[in-house]
Amino acid sequence: MEVLIITGPPYSGKGTQCEILKEELKFEHISTGDRCRFEKQNETEIGKIMSEYEERGDLVPDSTIKELFSKILDENINAKGIILDGYPRTEPQVDDLLELVKSKNLKIGKVINIDVPKEELLKRAKKRAETSNRKDDKDANIHIKRIEIFENSTRPAIEYMKSKIKVLTFEGMGTIEEITKRIKDNL
Repeated sequence: MEVLIITGPPYSGKGTQCEILKEELKFEHISTGDRCRFEKQNETEIGKIMSEYEERGDLVPDSTIKELFSKILDENINAKGIILDGYPRTEPQVDDLLELVKSKNLKIGKVINIDVPKEELLKRAKKRAETSNRKDDKDANIHIKRIEIFENSTRPAIEYMKSKIKVLTFEGMGTIEEITKRIKDNL
């Protein structure tokens, strides 16, 4: 099984590109946010642990996220491949993922980083808030906070990842089709 990682800031179009590539490559799409919400709503053992941390206002420890991703990889071991959307987000998570992949005799095919300027991210966040029904999209302060978290934690993790595996960075400006073409031309 091949592991494809799609990364980039919030509102960069990662989820959209993951859905397109999922169909074209016949890979499974694993959204970190969706999976964490599923675990919490279904009150799984991992979901309960995540909820406890979040209720205290704490970040879920990397060890819990690693355990979740080990479970995800095991569940999808017979898939042609998986697309990871939203993981890894920190330097320790990069190391955890590389360790998991190696221990399960898998390989990371490519890391695709979608880069979009902050001003455009904020425009997209506002537009998504108008069209989505997600409660967390309605607050502009949350948009800014998400982008700041990305800049402070995930962008350094992407740079760190570059020292470990090949990361392809693509400009995330233009139509969905243009961005897809840029990515597909390099897969």
